[in-house]
Amino acid sequence: MHTDKPLVYFILGAAGSGRRAVLLDLIAGGLPDDAKPAVLVSDGESTTAADAQLPALARWTWDDKSIDAAPLEGVTHIFLVCDGRINPVDQLEAGKAWLAQIGAEIGRVICVVNCRLAEAHPPLLAWYDACVHFSDVVLLNQREGVENKWLSEFQRRYKDQFFPCLFEFVKNDRVKNPAEVLDPQARRMSHLFDEDQNWVITGGEDEEEAEGDEEIEAAPEEDHYLMRHTGGRRVHDIPDIAQFLPQAQSGLG
Repeated sequence: MHTDKPLVYFILGAAGSGRRAVLLDLIAGGLPDDAKPAVLVSDGESTTAADAQLPALARWTWDDKSIDAAPLEGVTHIFLVCDGRINPVDQLEAGKAWLAQIGAEIGRVICVVNCRLAEAHPPLLAWYDACVHFSDVVLLNQREGVENKWLSEFQRRYKDQFFPCLFEFVKNDRVKNPAEVLDPQARRMSHLFDEDQNWVITGGEDEEEAEGDEEIEAAPEEDHYLMRHTGGRRVHDIPDIAQFLPQAQSGLG
């Protein structure tokens, strides 16, 4: 399936979730020896201790609903850490266009969950619902002090709906099997990045009842979170993550 095009991994999660520290482990233990990775971090997020060790670290800019980053030459894997203070759906939608622009392929979408933040703010479950919908892997981080019951219920929330994504625990910024996390096999609910999307019939009645001269069209199935009203507003809003972030973490990754 994959060619010599670089693979792009989108890293979702709220600012302050420890995404860049986890990314260090994934890159060190999950890539082949000849890989040439690069990491892109939003210019809206502050520097973290992990940054000094991240390979080929550069900044990307959120520019009028699009991703703007300097060209990357000779890389095999690109890890784009999404801005953890703004809407992840907007960023992934722009990410699809950005993949085509730079001639890359999707690797995976990985969501790092700040379990303490999510447990403390139940309304954020709707925000994480959107992230998990697009994710191949969900990494449960920052679990210190979080009730085991909450952790079980959080996972069961998606497993009961037959979400295909993997759930893994993070301990001391490490995962059990980094290579499994980075395996580019798709396990996400969303079809946003699929080459062969599901198609739906529009513009007519049921096939048996349609008149002979009635035009029936086929169109790609629209993603639940990407649907918009006529005026452009999304049909399914999600919470503004910035309203739930502690001030000290609002710029961290």
